Amino acid sequence: MVTKSALAQQLGVVAGFDDPRAPLEQYRTPPEVAASLIHTADLQGDIEDRTVIDLGCGTGMLALAAALRGPRRVVGLDLDPAPLATARDNERRVGTTSAVEWIRADATRPPLSIDDATIVMNPPFGAQAGNEHADRAFLETTAGIAAVSYSIHNAGSREFVESFAADNGGTVTHAFAVELDLPRQFDFHAADSETIDAEAFRIEWSSSESRSRRD
Repeated sequence: MVTKSALAQQLGVVAGFDDPRAPLEQYRTPPEVAASLIHTADLQGDIEDRTVIDLGCGTGMLALAAALRGPRRVVGLDLDPAPLATARDNERRVGTTSAVEWIRADATRPPLSIDDATIVMNPPFGAQAGNEHADRAFLETTAGIAAVSYSIHNAGSREFVESFAADNGGTVTHAFAVELDLPRQFDFHAADSETIDAEAFRIEWSSSESRSRRD
């Protein structure tokens, strides 16, 4: 297993969004954050020989990080075709040993029949007007298809994430702070760059069979 810092270096070549869309809160996940998330998942046995799905994958940072750690299968899913094209280019840049399937679809209604995946995601936080609580929809999808998930949320989300997980057959097992470096890419950004505090969570979900019995 390569080190977390080595993984971050490998991910440094991953390009971001050419024409980011503010309503979708399209920001490139920093390589250091992606490396930390995936390294933690790998140490927990949640990557190697597992099916890993990146919901709202954007240009592929988390999916590609997972693909460098020996998964059985990796799927990157996003609604916007433009970043998916960049993700395919990024796959060639990174040179992963595991191929990634890139699928254009709504992450909240994924065309997947699986219930034991490892989900990784940096969903929209719901910071834009009309998009409040966007991360809830991603968690609702995750609860239906994941055995375990790793997700990034706005700082101060722990109570919400723990409550949602508890109500949907999940348990938060790990929580840790991360920092997201956001470049100036929209007109409403005042500074050239901004660092925002965020939180990452590992959630273990009950099987779909158990959820069906409970429901």
